[in-house]
Amino acid sequence: METFSADTKNILGLQLPTDPRWVQLAGISLEDILTDHAYCEQKAANSCISLIQKYNNKEELVNELAPIVTEEWGHFRQVLAELRKRNLPLGKQRKDEYVNSLLSFQKKGGSPEERFLDQLLTMALIEARSCERFKRLSEGLEDPYFRDFYRRFMESEAGHYTLFITLAEKYSGKEKVRLRWKEWLSFEKNIMETMEIRGDRVH
Repeated sequence: METFSADTKNILGLQLPTDPRWVQLAGISLEDILTDHAYCEQKAANSCISLIQKYNNKEELVNELAPIVTEEWGHFRQVLAELRKRNLPLGKQRKDEYVNSLLSFQKKGGSPEERFLDQLLTMALIEARSCERFKRLSEGLEDPYFRDFYRRFMESEAGHYTLFITLAEKYSGKEKVRLRWKEWLSFEKNIMETMEIRGDRVH
């Protein structure tokens, strides 16, 4: 399984890097990026809570995700604090076309085990793309403060990606995960190729 690398062509196994124009657009839309980022962190915490509730019999998953809930909510508060420092409102939550597209690829008619695996891999892929995007911001923004700000988030997302892959391998086996992950990466590439480049969204 791929591990975190500074090589942007191979980062986390993603098959298509973010278009450089996205960073330029994000740099002039930081208020919108911060709002969307805040909601991304909030939704990540909620998703982990949902997994814990649904799969409460999987002890390792519960133990590993419980602190992630706290961490993701802490990230939400950090981003919210950045908005408050600039006297900016949180703003409205936007429809996340990227995540909704990923959800459409989850197996709906498969076995419970297959659906569980897809849930973990969906989370892993969201964390991987978030990590890659935060890396782009940490390298491409003009403001040194925000470069450092997003560097820290990048490192955190890389750890979350690794955790979801590790949990998937524990409960489904490495070979099954490897094969399905390859399919997910190919599907995600297609999403990235067809989505509009917008600087007001993390994804």
